[in-house]
Amino acid sequence: MIERDIVGGAAHLWDCIPSKAMIATGGALAEIDRARAMGLSAEGRIDFDALRERVASIEQRLHDSVRGLLESQGVQLLRGTGRLAGPNQVIAETGDGPVEIEADAILLATGSRPRLPEWAPVDGERVLSTRQAYPPPEIPDHLIVIGSGVTGVEFTHMFSALGSDVTLVVSRQQVLPAKDPEVAAVLEAEFVRRGVKLLKGARAQAIGREGDRVFVACDDGRAVDGTHVLLCIGSIPNSDDLDCAAAGVEIDENGYVQGNRHCQTNVAHIYSAGDVSGRLPLSSVASMQGRKIAEHVMGLTAVAHRHLDYDKAASAIFTEPEIADVGLAEAEAFAAGRKLRVTKVPFSANAKALIEGDARGFVKILSDPATGVVLGGSIVGRGAAELISVVAVAVANGLTAADIVDSLLVHPALAESLADAAS
Repeated sequence: MIERDIVGGAAHLWDCIPSKAMIATGGALAEIDRARAMGLSAEGRIDFDALRERVASIEQRLHDSVRGLLESQGVQLLRGTGRLAGPNQVIAETGDGPVEIEADAILLATGSRPRLPEWAPVDGERVLSTRQAYPPPEIPDHLIVIGSGVTGVEFTHMFSALGSDVTLVVSRQQVLPAKDPEVAAVLEAEFVRRGVKLLKGARAQAIGREGDRVFVACDDGRAVDGTHVLLCIGSIPNSDDLDCAAAGVEIDENGYVQGNRHCQTNVAHIYSAGDVSGRLPLSSVASMQGRKIAEHVMGLTAVAHRHLDYDKAASAIFTEPEIADVGLAEAEAFAAGRKLRVTKVPFSANAKALIEGDARGFVKILSDPATGVVLGGSIVGRGAAELISVVAVAVANGLTAADIVDSLLVHPALAESLADAAS
């Protein structure tokens, strides 16, 4: 394995673990507010240095754990960068010079990096990319977040929870434009309750800075100013320096190294996984791709081997409240003229949600009206990222709504809303 940073890549170093660690701190502050509503007296303030140390400690512990597991299995780890030198040759550029490696199979899993347009003068101080915000140089007084996809709304939630005033520039008419409108509406309502300003229908096109102030100009003539700007406008694959041409590996017009259902590129023994493959940019998907590639390389497809079905991958957004979904999307199904049974239950009808003082959101389950097979689902609310697992198992295994209803679930529990929605 050739790795230039920490084992675990962008997920451990930038994109997933650090952000969720900071979101957890904001969540703890929210718990303090909830405790006050329950009759407890509590105060909370942020120790920024302690937060930095905690994030770094979690990253290092995960790195050490994964590295130890790899070494225990005899995996050779090289610190550096890799590139292809031929169909079966890889060059690792290390601190001690280049190392040439002969390989029977090669896996390209170099991830992606934030997309930074020319009009955005990122300086790491006032104008930040996502990778300069874990944590940022300081907690912003007024943060302008550009981009309202998954990353943008998570940062909006995180910094508003940590005490920043936040303005979210939304290029469409709803946040999370790719998600269920009912899901987006719950999150928007929570943002407004927190004091987040939503600038809808505005596409940022220029950023300026004067001293400690930054200014964002939008294509509709509107402008907003603050103390910091954070760019959350997508990513681009890290394929530039792989020298894929040396091995005859094809790259598409967007720079992705795409593969077939076995994750094989056009060169059969060279595979791609993770963000660079152009599939769903989720750590869980990348990890499962790795497992399936290992099975294929070892010839284990002769035994039970299930191909990856990316349409059945569960995903979560770690805002407050959490958002999670899996499988078929309601809007897409109806647009295609597909018949669906859609059942929705609010958490306000759930005893555990009322006990815990957080009854925001709902559970929605989509099933086939003829067979009852669960086709998808969306959850907004406390613990959504955990609860979606039940729906994901049902979707992946062709279970019916009745199978969920007939499960004897714990009472009182948030999971009861799954059975209520399924019925």
